[in-house]
Amino acid sequence: MTDDPPPPPPILRLEAVSKGFGAVRAVEETSLDVQAQVTTALIGPSGSGKTTVLRLMMGLVRPDSGRVLHREAPLDAGGAEGLRRFRTQTGYVVQEGGLFPHLTAAGNVTLLARHLGWPVARIDARVAELAALMQLPATALARYPHELSGGQRQRVALMRALMLDPELLFLDEPLGALDPLVRAELQDELADIFRRLRKSVVIVTHDLAEAALFGHVIVLMHQGRVVQHGSIEDLTRRPATPFVTQFVRAQRRFDGLPAEARP
Repeated sequence: MTDDPPPPPPILRLEAVSKGFGAVRAVEETSLDVQAQVTTALIGPSGSGKTTVLRLMMGLVRPDSGRVLHREAPLDAGGAEGLRRFRTQTGYVVQEGGLFPHLTAAGNVTLLARHLGWPVARIDARVAELAALMQLPATALARYPHELSGGQRQRVALMRALMLDPELLFLDEPLGALDPLVRAELQDELADIFRRLRKSVVIVTHDLAEAALFGHVIVLMHQGRVVQHGSIEDLTRRPATPFVTQFVRAQRRFDGLPAEARP
């Protein structure tokens, strides 16, 4: 009888990371793994530290203590050039898309590829592929952000994040500003896209139902610390602390949770 092979190392790892901004301690002694081809949902109340954790993972801010590792190497080991290379392997989507208003949708999507010198034919083929994936009509690519609906802007932002075919995708409340009908439609589309692309995804959300829809792993944060991580069933059926129970009960959209996970 042979031993089972060890699990693969995480694609990203936080080791006892802390980060403060002046007198505010945003993240305290946080350790967390992000596995390859897994969607991790960071959830918690406002000010819990989840966006700071996302920015630490991306190398946008540096920890005061602890380490951020990418494929077992410190994220800052290669200096500024190493961070630039790392960021070409990531995609980032913020609330409301963060599109450049002076560029068309196509101009936003292709900005980095053109900067990196991709051939026009390769750019055109990738844009067509992503437009089909995101169900964005070709006519929308010629419009400017103010001429697009909220849902279309988010589709363009996702196309831009995916343009370079990154291994890591980071999303910070990407659907928070949309009306409920558009948000529900995009939630279903994104869940399907995440399954099909099999990328490593980290998404920040306040919405437990959204986290349950997207996340293989849900990470609940409170006051800069991880209080529990696991499946939606772990949080709802096996809460680690009274705060977990309080947070779950405070949610109002339990219809979005799996039936077996509803309190």
